[in-house]
Amino acid sequence: MRKFSNTIPILSITLLSSFTLMSFIDPPKYRDLNKNGKMDPYENVKLPIEKRIDNLISLMNIEEKAGMMFINGTLINTDGSIDKKEGATGMAARLPSPRELIVDKKMNHFNYWQAPNVKELAIGYNAIQKVAEDTRLGIPVTIASDPRHYFSNNVFAMEANGFSQWPEQLGFAAINDTKLMQQFGDIARQEYLAVGIREALHPMADLATEPRWPRVSGTFGEDANLSARMIKAYILGFQGTKLGHNSVACMTKHFSGGGPQKEGLDPHFQYQKGQVYPGKNFDYHLIPFEAAFDVKTAAIMPYYGVPMDQTSENVGFSYNKDIITKLLRDKYKFDGVVCTDWGLVSDTHMEPVLWPARAWGVENLSEIQRVKKIIDSGCDQFGGENCPQYIVELVKEGQIKESRINQSIRRLLRQKFILGLFDNPYIDVDSATKIVGRDDFRKLGETTQRRSMTLLKNDIKLPLAADSKLKIYVKNVDAKAASKYGTIVSLPEQADIAIIRLNTPWVPLDTDNPFAKGFHHGDLDFKGKDLEEVLTLCKTVPTIVDIYLDRPAVFPEINAAAKGVFANYGAADAALLDIIFGNAKPEGKLPFELPSSMEAVRNQKEDVPYDSKDPLYPFGFGLGY
Repeated sequence: MRKFSNTIPILSITLLSSFTLMSFIDPPKYRDLNKNGKMDPYENVKLPIEKRIDNLISLMNIEEKAGMMFINGTLINTDGSIDKKEGATGMAARLPSPRELIVDKKMNHFNYWQAPNVKELAIGYNAIQKVAEDTRLGIPVTIASDPRHYFSNNVFAMEANGFSQWPEQLGFAAINDTKLMQQFGDIARQEYLAVGIREALHPMADLATEPRWPRVSGTFGEDANLSARMIKAYILGFQGTKLGHNSVACMTKHFSGGGPQKEGLDPHFQYQKGQVYPGKNFDYHLIPFEAAFDVKTAAIMPYYGVPMDQTSENVGFSYNKDIITKLLRDKYKFDGVVCTDWGLVSDTHMEPVLWPARAWGVENLSEIQRVKKIIDSGCDQFGGENCPQYIVELVKEGQIKESRINQSIRRLLRQKFILGLFDNPYIDVDSATKIVGRDDFRKLGETTQRRSMTLLKNDIKLPLAADSKLKIYVKNVDAKAASKYGTIVSLPEQADIAIIRLNTPWVPLDTDNPFAKGFHHGDLDFKGKDLEEVLTLCKTVPTIVDIYLDRPAVFPEINAAAKGVFANYGAADAALLDIIFGNAKPEGKLPFELPSSMEAVRNQKEDVPYDSKDPLYPFGFGLGY
């Protein structure tokens, strides 16, 4: 690693004001990235960024430009090394190493799908930047990540391994505190910066107007105006009022709103490719994105689906020129990076299963034709793909002008320069271990879990008083944590109260695709044995039920039988117990309505908020103490 004195950024230990405090001390005059012994304009920190970009674009060959237009997953081993290990299995065996992608594919944007420990994450990040520095032009790598802070088992979020732990976006919507939302963004930014993550593949600005959709948990709920307020605060926390050296760039998704999926089936898979607008409510789904544009989100990701009969051709969003150029570029004047969702061009081989590319509406096109159509639509970058050779071929054959490629390269380079990656991409490993998961960050995350809890029913005079004589039966709750509040008994018949935690029901797809089986599709109501077990418990002993709402659960029978009902959006057992026994107060209000039946769910319109007949609990409902 090339080192410079006094060039490690000072990582802030404050909140909200930290953007003004974090800065480079005495930056070097230049880093000789192309090893020619002189300072080229793109290496000159004193020149305007656009001048630096002009120079670098003039030096890049088409292979280097093509490589920059791809971002895909890569790995850091559990010991912090970045090369493939003999005998590797699973994801570590399937994913190309950073060195392969940087050297062979000329790529310099990656996302992590793993969650190594913080120290190893930081060590691996520096190793990746060293490989990039040794390339012909020394273009640094931008590391992106899906969320790493949520208390959930969401397939779209990383395990909060060492990071402070918070509820999902739904939990922040339930609290409806924009100051807290921005504070979370600022803390997450500091933790990301500490390990070298410079782009957040979030927030989700989609609206949860279709309750069966598996990605409801990643949204701020179904109300566009509430979502817009949260989106603004979220992005300000990560980016600041202006993107800079101390920012984490946000890739807000999924334009122009992925919520209205037909019957809630997700277009990650070929079972359902189009989203529908029976309520003619397309524009409603744009409101949170307009808020993101107001605070200058650095990047946008469109979704997989086809906006059925909304544009001049029924093709997926990233293939759709009406969406990307006419709406996003022309109407909204967005000149940031537009990156496709992952895997739109080439099939994925998940032995023995073939997962087809999400090329919905253009399945008949070849891979190279798909690449051309995505570029022609106005996109800059391909997510989840490693095929820059197609861009090289398209340019050399004259099917795409290099000047069009340069437009996208300018946007991608601008982000790298503004983030300060060209001036010093390296991080301090020791600082990373001190900043990520800091005590005050963790405590605020735990407090937020408690605040987000939503009390729906209180027929048991909550909060209860802790008492060693109180006999408690627990199910799906840590008995040791509950024993602080009373005596744990092994049978419901022995108990004074029961506490049970439940997950919103779902039905796995009938498929060989292992990833698809993890998506929470299908009915939302409790049925059969699962329902009877809960109702039997409620009949046996006064019962407090807590339901994790990754989607809006349908539970009228349980609601009627239980003495107390809570909803959570990612919270520890300790958080629930503190609420039940009065050490904290529930502040959450439902960010979506809870339907009263599956018939009501099936009869509502996919693109319209809070429109199911006679909901069990309306949007915004929540009791207090």
